[in-house]
Amino acid sequence: MFNQQVSKLPPLLREDRARVWAAYEHTRSRTGELVAGLSPEDQGLQSMGDTSPTKWHLAHTTWFFEAVVLQSPAAGDYRVFNEDFSFLFNSYYEALSPRHPRGQRGLLSRPSLSAVWAYRHYVDKAILAFIATAGERVWTALAPLIELGVQHEQQHQELIVTDILHAFSVNPTLPAWHASLSKSAPQAATLKWVRHDGGLAQVGHSGPAFSVDNETPRHQVWLAPFEIANRLVTNAEFMDLVLDGGYRKPGLWLSEGWAQVQAQGWDHPLYWLPPGNSRAPAESWQSFGPAGVQPLDPDAAVSHLSFFEAAAYAQFAGARLPTEAEWEVASAGADIVDMDGVVWQWTRSSHDPYPGFKPSDGAVAEYNGKFMVGQTVLRGSSAFTPVGHSRRTYRNFFPPAARWQLSGLRLARDTE
Repeated sequence: MFNQQVSKLPPLLREDRARVWAAYEHTRSRTGELVAGLSPEDQGLQSMGDTSPTKWHLAHTTWFFEAVVLQSPAAGDYRVFNEDFSFLFNSYYEALSPRHPRGQRGLLSRPSLSAVWAYRHYVDKAILAFIATAGERVWTALAPLIELGVQHEQQHQELIVTDILHAFSVNPTLPAWHASLSKSAPQAATLKWVRHDGGLAQVGHSGPAFSVDNETPRHQVWLAPFEIANRLVTNAEFMDLVLDGGYRKPGLWLSEGWAQVQAQGWDHPLYWLPPGNSRAPAESWQSFGPAGVQPLDPDAAVSHLSFFEAAAYAQFAGARLPTEAEWEVASAGADIVDMDGVVWQWTRSSHDPYPGFKPSDGAVAEYNGKFMVGQTVLRGSSAFTPVGHSRRTYRNFFPPAARWQLSGLRLARDTE
């Protein structure tokens, strides 16, 4: 159908639409594959205020395409699927509509999961028709928003995994779900320090390839000489902190982190199961993940850490966390492994605007800019991140106490 409808377009415009069409179809199909092993009951779970039900993610990513693309004045006539869905499935876009409270998303038994899938199919049909038939001027204006919507859905694919994993972690049976999502181990057995001489460096995104607004503009930074670890910190190394009583030593912790340790009763990373625990009894340490309960792999990268835990381990190890600029510059080095595809890596940088930052135009101005306070930057990507979604300049961010994401750390240290 696509080739028939666009065959008369100029070659470059035809290729551009074909690329966006393929990316849209692939991403939407991948979401369906990702949730295929979940029951309707699973997809309605919300285990804490920071997570969302799978059903909500399915609807919200669809609402994004409807609200940002199809309801744009430039797109022409479009009849919304359900007038209530904007209120139910808007996340934080205050300029578009009021919204249902985040912490109450798990109370939305209606609409049903089948109604949400009908919504997805309805919007898919409209988006694909738009890609095939939009005039050149309208296409030029709105194609970047479709690409942003694809990237947005990829972000939510990862959130679907981390959110349902948290929901399953509070189930007494600790059910397995998706063994293929298990994370890999670091490739380098011996930790080595890779030196960088520092000096003037360029960081941030530039060029025609896709990025989001918080990655721009590209700008100069001055770096003091530093060293960065060639690989990620492993479970075995973090276990040294645990067995040494590190969660009971306030000197290792930032003040707010120590308050979290005390208030939340943290004594090991999230999803670690100590020997003799009542939920999955065993004589040795275990961990919980998409494949269920498994022996704790000492060589795998430690994960599901808060920023506070990552910073405490760095202090314990006589090192520190890299800044995001150090991470980005070092990521080009050939001697460093697992910069992406294993765990997100906490940095010592706040999610602040780059010099000269300007948010995207229109409703998506709220995409990143409003979160530039109280958030800490993570770099790289994780085993849960969709293929092709990561970039060297990508700035992920979460509150420093967040630990349900697949987040770990890489060490850095100062040098002369």
